[in-house]
Amino acid sequence: MKALKLAGAAVAAVIVILALLLVVGVPSGFLTSAVQDRVERQTGYRLTIAGATKISLWPTLNVRLGDLTLQDPKDRDGTSRITIDNLQADVTLPSLWSGHPHVTELVVTKPVLYRALLRERTQESQSRAAKPATEAEALDIDRGKIIDGAIIASNPRDRFEHRIEGINANAVIGADRKLKLTGTARTSDSPLKFDINATVPSAPVDRQTIPVDFTLEAPGLLRAPLASKAELRFNGPLVMFNSLSGTVGDGGFTGWASVDLASKPLVKVDLDFQRLDLSGSRSTASSTSPTQGWSDEPFNLTGLNYVDAQLRISAAQLVIAQAQFAPAAIDASLAAGVMKASFSNLGAYGGQASGEVIVDASSSSPTYAMHADIVGVRALPLLTSLADFDKIDGKMQAKIAAQSAGASQHAIMSNMSGTAFVIFQDGAIRGVNIAQMIRSLTASTLNGWQEQEQQATDLTQLSSSFKIDHGQAVTTDLNLVGPLVKVTGAGTIDLGTKQIGFRVEPKLVMTTEGQGRTTDPVGFGIPVMISGPWSGPRIYPDMQGVLDNPDAAYAKLREMGKGLFGPNGA
Repeated sequence: MKALKLAGAAVAAVIVILALLLVVGVPSGFLTSAVQDRVERQTGYRLTIAGATKISLWPTLNVRLGDLTLQDPKDRDGTSRITIDNLQADVTLPSLWSGHPHVTELVVTKPVLYRALLRERTQESQSRAAKPATEAEALDIDRGKIIDGAIIASNPRDRFEHRIEGINANAVIGADRKLKLTGTARTSDSPLKFDINATVPSAPVDRQTIPVDFTLEAPGLLRAPLASKAELRFNGPLVMFNSLSGTVGDGGFTGWASVDLASKPLVKVDLDFQRLDLSGSRSTASSTSPTQGWSDEPFNLTGLNYVDAQLRISAAQLVIAQAQFAPAAIDASLAAGVMKASFSNLGAYGGQASGEVIVDASSSSPTYAMHADIVGVRALPLLTSLADFDKIDGKMQAKIAAQSAGASQHAIMSNMSGTAFVIFQDGAIRGVNIAQMIRSLTASTLNGWQEQEQQATDLTQLSSSFKIDHGQAVTTDLNLVGPLVKVTGAGTIDLGTKQIGFRVEPKLVMTTEGQGRTTDPVGFGIPVMISGPWSGPRIYPDMQGVLDNPDAAYAKLREMGKGLFGPNGA
C-alpha cells in the first residue's frame, strides 16, 4: 500500500513537471542539428543557429529559432547570405509522428537577404546545391508571414548599395494548393504594394508550369498599376515567364521574359505593348514650365553594371517625355554597363525617325552618344514635348550626331558636342510677324517688339547647320525664305541654359503675288537681334545699325513703304 502511494506521488510529480514544461517551453538544442542537416541536404547551404532554440507543446507544438544565418559555404566574405532574427513554426503533432511535418503557421521576423552585385558573369558550378526535395520530404505550410524584411544588394568595391526595406507579407496556401501572397515594401522612399496568386504544384517544382497572376503598384516607378498573368517555370537558376500578358494602366501587353540568376543576372524580354508610357512615374513626373531650366538633380546609373539584358520592345503608341510616337520598335542590349538602343521607322507626328542611343555607365562619369535621322515630322508638337520650344511649326527634317557626359539633365545638355542640320518647310514662326514689325518702324520708336502669340511669319523654308561644342550650338548659315520675307543670319543656341542669341538680316520681298517670289528683295539695312530664353526671346533692331547711318536706314524704309505698303508708308 505504501509502495502504491509512492508510485502515485511520483506519477503526480511527473505530470506536474510535464505540465510546467508544456506551458513554459522545452530548451531543445538537440533540435538544431536535425534542422541544419535537413537544410544543407536540400539547399546545399549551411545554416547557423546562434540564438536560443525552444519547443513548447501548448496549446500547439511551437518551434522557435533565433539568430539564424543561411550562407553558401564557399562565400567566405558573407556578401551573399540570409539572416533571420527570429523564426517561429506551429506544427501539428500527428504530422511529426508520420515524418511529414505540417506547419500551420510560419512567422519569419526581420529576415535580410544580402546579394552580391557582380560586374561580370561567372561560370561557377552549382555542385553545392543538392537535389530538390521530393514530395515526401517537402513541408506543408498553411500560412506564412514575413515581418520587416529587407533585400540588400551591394558591391563594396564600387561603394554601391540598393535596398528594398520594410517588406511585410502574408501568404496563405489553401487545401487546393492555391497560394495568395500579399504585401508591401519600400525602395528609395517609394512605396510598393504587391498581390500574387498562384497554384503551387507538388514537389519538386523544378520544370513544372505554375500559373500565376499578380499586380504591382509602385508610384515611384510606374505611372499606373501593373496587372499581369503568366506561366511561371523554374529550371535551376533560370526563371521563365511564358505566355505573359497584362496591362499597365489602360495599355495592354503580351510577350515573354526570363531571368537567369546563376551569377550576374541576365534578363531577356520580348514584349509588345498597346501603349507604353515612359514619361516618368506619377510621383516624379512634373509639368515643367518652359521658363524653367534643365534639372540639376543627379541620377545614378551605376546599377546598369550589375545586370545584363537583351530587350525587344514594340508598341502601337510610345510616350517619352510627353512626346508620342506611333508605332515604335526598339531593340536594346545591356552588357558590361553599356546600353545600346536602336530604333528604325519610328512613327513621329506624321513623319519617321531612326537612329541609335548609347549610354556607357561603366565608369564613374557616364557618357552618351546618339545619332538620328528625322524625316517629315511636324516640328511644333515634337519640339514642344521634348524641349519646351514652341516657336516653329512646319515639316522638319534633321540629321543629328551628338555625344555628351554628365549625371544630370543640365550637365548632359551643357556638355553636348556634335553636329546638326535642320530644315523646316511650309510652316511658320509663331508669335512674331516680321513684315509687320518692319513696317512699324516707319512710325514707332526703335525700342524693340513685344511678342504676340496670335501673330506668325509664314515660311517656305528655314534651314541651318550647327556645330555643337560644350553645349554651344553655333550656326553661320541661317536662311529663312517666306512669301513676304527673306532672312539670313548667324547665332548661338546655349543648350545648357536654354538661351539663344542671333543677329539676322531681314529683307522684304517687294511683291504679294504668292509664296516663293523672292527675286529682288529689298534689304532692311538694320540688323535685328533675337536674344534671351528660347521660350520667349526678345526681338529688337540693332540700335547701332541705325545710329551708324540713320538717314539711309529711314530712306530705305520709305522706299519699302512705297513699294509694299502704299504711298508714304501707309
